Amino acid sequence: MKRSCHRSLIASTAVLAALAGCAGMNESKPAAQAQVQPRSGSQVSGTVSFTPRADLVVVEARISGLTPGPHGFHVHEAGDCSAADASSAKGHFNPTNHPHGHHGKPERHAGDLPNMVADANGNAVYRAEVRGMQVANGAGGILGRSVVIHADPDDYQSQPAGNSGRRVGCGIIAGRG
Repeated sequence: MKRSCHRSLIASTAVLAALAGCAGMNESKPAAQAQVQPRSGSQVSGTVSFTPRADLVVVEARISGLTPGPHGFHVHEAGDCSAADASSAKGHFNPTNHPHGHHGKPERHAGDLPNMVADANGNAVYRAEVRGMQVANGAGGILGRSVVIHADPDDYQSQPAGNSGRRVGCGIIAGRG
């Protein structure tokens, strides 16, 4: 009886170890990241990561220095944050030439993301699952482009950029590894 219990315990331990290993397989490291720097006289800074998962991209960010409330947040066409107002990042990333729109609809810029919301202390912890974006190089990919955080919320309707106001943070998206 003791030997049977011992074998069952060993078998159970092996199964649990295998399951733990499988659970770790689903956790992906970010494929790309951007270090956000302040623009337009703000104090905005932080990190944004992009992790591909099946047919979507998980966008996660930790940002500080924001005013409390919602802020427009987009992937922009150029990987250039050199201008003091981040105008060097150009317009929203839009390889399919769609009008600006809600992030959950197929007819939108590929760079249209959900608004980022800062708490009363100006900190935002952000996570969104986005379709229509590729963590890749080339015309359809986001590598070498930029992320921009705006002073105001995106209204998801106004053309061409959602009436999001000044660009208060900008970071260039680079592949990891």
